[in-house]
Amino acid sequence: MSLMQHAGRAISILLFVVFATFQGCYSFHGALPDDIKTVAVPIFDDTSGAGIGQYRPLLTKGIIDKIDGQSSLRVTSSRALADAVLEGTIISYSDFPAQLSSVTERAISNRITLVVHVRMLDRVKKSIIFDQKFVGFADYRQNDALGQQAATRFAISQIVDAVFDRAVSGW
Repeated sequence: MSLMQHAGRAISILLFVVFATFQGCYSFHGALPDDIKTVAVPIFDDTSGAGIGQYRPLLTKGIIDKIDGQSSLRVTSSRALADAVLEGTIISYSDFPAQLSSVTERAISNRITLVVHVRMLDRVKKSIIFDQKFVGFADYRQNDALGQQAATRFAISQIVDAVFDRAVSGW
């Protein structure tokens, strides 16, 4: 064997030992308590006054699908039978100019900003796991209705990801 082959083999063995050593060291700090196996996610409310009630089911379904597909939690429709309840309210929706033209001083793009208040309750221990606001935002070209809808859906997906991360890992 050549010197390069020995060096490559030594590095491979060293990397294997390092990965094997640290495999069990990673943990989800703040992860859900072991007694929580089921969660209820009622349809989110909308107190924004922005007339975007049609996005409530999209937000709720996004969170349910993410929990179902990427965690060990089982989603149940019954609050009474759930170990935890994840409830939320859309509290703010704004659509304001994000970039102005230097020539006309008119908006080139707008920014959708969505703020959702979410609370997760531990029904077993009768305590609050977390209670916080999440923000999602996205820009779209001025006077582009499809772009506006896509920006809103993107802001919702940001919130879904953040709520899911907070709910299952504590981050």
